[in-house]
Amino acid sequence: MAEPQRLTATPDQRRVLRRAWPQMRPERRGIALALLAGAAATATTVAVPAVIGTGVDQILQRDRGGLFTAVAALTVLALLRLVLFRRSELLLIAVGERVVRSLRDLAVTRLSRAPLRFLEAHPSGDLLRRTTTEIADLANFVRGQLPDVLTVGAYLLFTTVLLLTYSPLLTIALALVFVPAIVTVLRLFKKAANPAFAAEAAAAGTVAATYRELVQSREMLRTGGGTAFWRERFLADNERRYRAARRSQRSLFLISLARIVQSLTTAVLLLVGGWLAARGSISVGTVVVFILATRQLFDSATQASNLVGQVQVSLVGLARLLDLLTTTAPRPALHAPRQAPDDAPAGPVTAERGVLEVEDLHYSYVAGTEVLGGVSVRVEPGERVGLVGPTGSGKTTLAKLMTGLYAPDSGAVRYDGHDLTALDPAELRRRIVLVPQRVHLIEGTLLDNLRLVPGDPGEPRIAEAVDRLGLADWVRTLDGGLHTDLGRGTGRLSAGELQLIGLVRAALLDPAVLVLDEATADIDPETARTLETAIDTLRADRTLIVIAHREATIKRLPRVIRLDENALLAHN
Repeated sequence: MAEPQRLTATPDQRRVLRRAWPQMRPERRGIALALLAGAAATATTVAVPAVIGTGVDQILQRDRGGLFTAVAALTVLALLRLVLFRRSELLLIAVGERVVRSLRDLAVTRLSRAPLRFLEAHPSGDLLRRTTTEIADLANFVRGQLPDVLTVGAYLLFTTVLLLTYSPLLTIALALVFVPAIVTVLRLFKKAANPAFAAEAAAAGTVAATYRELVQSREMLRTGGGTAFWRERFLADNERRYRAARRSQRSLFLISLARIVQSLTTAVLLLVGGWLAARGSISVGTVVVFILATRQLFDSATQASNLVGQVQVSLVGLARLLDLLTTTAPRPALHAPRQAPDDAPAGPVTAERGVLEVEDLHYSYVAGTEVLGGVSVRVEPGERVGLVGPTGSGKTTLAKLMTGLYAPDSGAVRYDGHDLTALDPAELRRRIVLVPQRVHLIEGTLLDNLRLVPGDPGEPRIAEAVDRLGLADWVRTLDGGLHTDLGRGTGRLSAGELQLIGLVRAALLDPAVLVLDEATADIDPETARTLETAIDTLRADRTLIVIAHREATIKRLPRVIRLDENALLAHN
């Protein structure tokens, strides 16, 4: 059995930016311009201590002209800094927003094309968090913290160059005191933060999934008395998230040790710098440059310590998003239906009406336990076939295999002689359509919900399809006809009315093969008659496969295929 690809709760955070580079490559020119503007802006800031140090030396030498020159230079630097920082920030935010938008679009596209088994194997709350909350966090980081992160990095580099230029000896003293201590602090933080932030993100995904399940199951929980159990489960998941968050905050506390390192470094600089100035090895201005530059350096380190948590959260979110994109990337050997690259030629073109064949089909959800074993069946064009059997016999699974939503472990499903996995997705959906037992709605009007088919049909075409199926009277009973607002969910419509919506969608597609999964189950007799009449009208010369339990529905079908014990038993 080919297991569906699974997401990792705490994916690898190493080389995240390198792995994300293919998504950023189209913006490389904008990234380069933003980085250059940011580097220029940072250089103006780094130059300020040097100009002030020069001014101090001019004061000691009683050189008014040199002092005025230093003041003018400071004014120019302040103006340049203002303009360049604003420009680099705008460039960086614009580029970052385009990259985030591209990632969001790609994530939604990949999920919309992901195999059904992949979607069913993961909590919807976790998928939702990866494609919404964590991308939103990434966008907020790009807008708010990324410019500061790059500024801090550039400042560290430029300040080091400046200090080496003024006094290599004092720079070495600074490095010997500051660098080992701060590196130790950062290593301790990284060791504690990586697993802590990853665990917090995974726990947040679990909470989101549990909450979503709680909302979806509210009716069952209230009527069955299971609310207390689910509340305990939610509180337990929330408690685990709370503990994970506390662990993350404890790791952030390690960064505060950097302040102690800064104080010790300043004391050493004053002692060594004063001694060198007293000997005449360096000027007083040079000491001033070092004190001011290192003060800005420490301020940047403090800023970096405040940013490091946001950076870690964003890297974890980016790693989880990349895990989703990698896992859902098209893989012909594993995914069904196969997704052809955008520039690849379309798959085979099939006949408008063709034979649907199932040959020696085997399928398992769990290794070692077959749901379907060796099923073979042939459905001729235009046939009306009932698929019946006890609960758990594999009827719905077979329907999903026959419509290309699942790929078989072995065997084949063919339409017009072509394996379904070889067909282009658009071609497959034009030829074979499944109306599931639970028809899903979106928030909006009835018309909005009926337009959820390829081609975006207009109101006249939809009204024609409704009338052709004999459903115009039903639509007129609704408050606003096609413009009736259905609100959120399916509360305003019965199960049978939801099936009517599914049939209209199918009529707009005009498929060669229409598969109905329990279309008439658990609905009132009047709606069932309306539904069956619409099915008869919809049938025309297309193949109709109906999964049914109602005896009245089965009797209307000239051919019945029975499934029992995971295998085909008999044809009537």
